[in-house]
Amino acid sequence: MNRDSQYYVLNPESVQVRIITRQRRVMYRRFVELLKVGQQTTIIDIGVTSDRTFENSNYLEAWHPHPDRITAVGLDDASFLCSDRPGVTFVRGDGLALPFRDQSFDVAHCSAVIEHVGSSVNQAKLVAECARVTSHGFLITTPYRWFPIEVHTSMPLLHWLPKRYHRDLLSRLGYSFYCTEENLNLMDKRDFASMRKSLPGFSVEVHTVGLLGWPSNLLVVGKRMEANR
Repeated sequence: MNRDSQYYVLNPESVQVRIITRQRRVMYRRFVELLKVGQQTTIIDIGVTSDRTFENSNYLEAWHPHPDRITAVGLDDASFLCSDRPGVTFVRGDGLALPFRDQSFDVAHCSAVIEHVGSSVNQAKLVAECARVTSHGFLITTPYRWFPIEVHTSMPLLHWLPKRYHRDLLSRLGYSFYCTEENLNLMDKRDFASMRKSLPGFSVEVHTVGLLGWPSNLLVVGKRMEANR
C-alpha cells in the first residue's frame, strides 16, 4: 500500500465526497482570482497524490485549462498525471525541501497537504518552501479545525478537544492512522498568524470557504510584496 492510499476512507460516491468536490471547485476559482493566474502563469502544485479514486484528487491538474504550465510535486508516484493531462510535469519530491531554485515558479498551490506533514515546525517549513520557490505568491488550503465535522474521519466535535485528547479518542475508536500528529495536525487561523514573521517580503492573508454558513476551509494567500507594487 502506498502512503497516499491511507488518507482515503470515504466512499467515492458519498454525499460527503460530492460536497468536498464542490468546495474544491470554489477553492480552485479563488486560487485563480486571488493570485491572478493566467494562461502564461507557471504553477508548482505541491503535494499531489497517487490516488485516482476521487474526482477531486489532484483537482488543479484536472481543472486548470493550461496543464503545460503546471509542475506537480509529490512523495508518491503520480507520474500518471503526465499522460492523463499532457503537458503536466511530475517531479517526485518532498514539499519540506523542494528540489528547485528560489523563485522558479510564478505561483505555488498546495491543497489539503499541510495538515498531513506533522509538527508545527514542519508546517512552517512547508509554508516557507511555498514562498521560497515563487516569484509572485502562493495559496495553501487546509480544513478549518473549528468546523463541526472533521472531514477525514467524519466525526463531529471530537477534534475541538485539546489535540492530545482528540488523538487518544481516535486511537480508541480504531483510527490508528489519524491519531498521530505525523498524519493529522489540524490548523486554525492562529497557527498561520504565528508564521507571518518567518516570511519577510510577503504579505499574508487568511481567507475562508464556507459551508452552511460556517467556515469549512482556510485559504492562506501569500504575495511577494516587491512583485505586487
